[in-house]
Amino acid sequence: MNREYQPLTIPRVTWDKKSMTSGFGELTAQPLEPGFGMTLGNALRRILLGGVEGSAVTSVIIKGVNNEFAVVPGVVEDAMQLCLNIKQIVVSSKDGKPGKMRLHVKDGAIARVADIVADENLELINTDHVLAHVAAEGELEIEFFVQSGRGYKTAQWPEGKTLQEDSRIYLDAMFSPITKVSFNIEKTRVGQEIDYDRLILQIHTNGSAQPTDVFHYAVSVLRTQLEHFLITGEIPFNEISTPPKEDVKVKQDQGMNIQLKGVSVDLLLKPIDELELSVRAHNCLMNANIKRIVDLVNLSEDDGLRIKNFGRKSLNEVKESMKTFGLSFGMNISEDDLKQVMQEHGITPPEESYDDEDDDNDDLD
Repeated sequence: MNREYQPLTIPRVTWDKKSMTSGFGELTAQPLEPGFGMTLGNALRRILLGGVEGSAVTSVIIKGVNNEFAVVPGVVEDAMQLCLNIKQIVVSSKDGKPGKMRLHVKDGAIARVADIVADENLELINTDHVLAHVAAEGELEIEFFVQSGRGYKTAQWPEGKTLQEDSRIYLDAMFSPITKVSFNIEKTRVGQEIDYDRLILQIHTNGSAQPTDVFHYAVSVLRTQLEHFLITGEIPFNEISTPPKEDVKVKQDQGMNIQLKGVSVDLLLKPIDELELSVRAHNCLMNANIKRIVDLVNLSEDDGLRIKNFGRKSLNEVKESMKTFGLSFGMNISEDDLKQVMQEHGITPPEESYDDEDDDNDDLD
């Protein structure tokens, strides 16, 4: 006999767009089943701190130096201090593959990260970071070797060799782009129930990775690991559960912010420009007459893939952008419901002139 299971509460995940930067992001997941906030918050925090991939300098060749305790000719800093400064270089590998970087300065220059010439797949973040001070007639030449990995790794010296034939010096490496993760649990209401959880997660990075990207990576890691704990087929909670229905309401403390299925009516009526999509994805949607956000959320993923020149990569890009606003495909918000809510609250619909660029810009402002 097929057993009937009780549905779970499906949370919505939204990002605070106002506070988001390249090194900080705050997300809110709500509503969660009672007690799930601490469970999920702890799991995500541990994975974010120790399980996210990143890149770092793992070894260097400093011209004229064959060990990390030597004096560097023509440079104020010794090899030890120079290596410590090199460890603080923040670098990102665009494709996750190893790469090399080179530095060559002389004649009293201050060597900074900005002076480094890197391979095409590498991007340097903290370009103002000072590496060394070169004497008036001195010269500093360094070759850096960058690798990708997870967490912290000690210097990988070859066994049995004190000095390397190529004079390479191996360094400890902190690959993780995460610098800090914190979370808070608050109570939220669903209907008449008041003991549901709201999870507020704050992610700090060193700038080499976006908070949204590392969060997506951490969730993927967690889901992949948990899948292998299943001893039989997965219970289809996503199919038997639905997001909690919220009554249309006005939040007086935030002005006229009408909600329909948990989404601001004002947001639904805005053009898709609000999602800040790539030119390719934006043009594909516009050519398919998908001009408003409400038009986009009413599409299914299969409908999206049927749009001309709109492939899986564009679909995933749009899905990630929609998630930051608490949106998703297949929300099925009808025009009739939208008009009814607007009539009830005396909202004047905007003029549908999305083909005009000036009107788009005015709406976004």
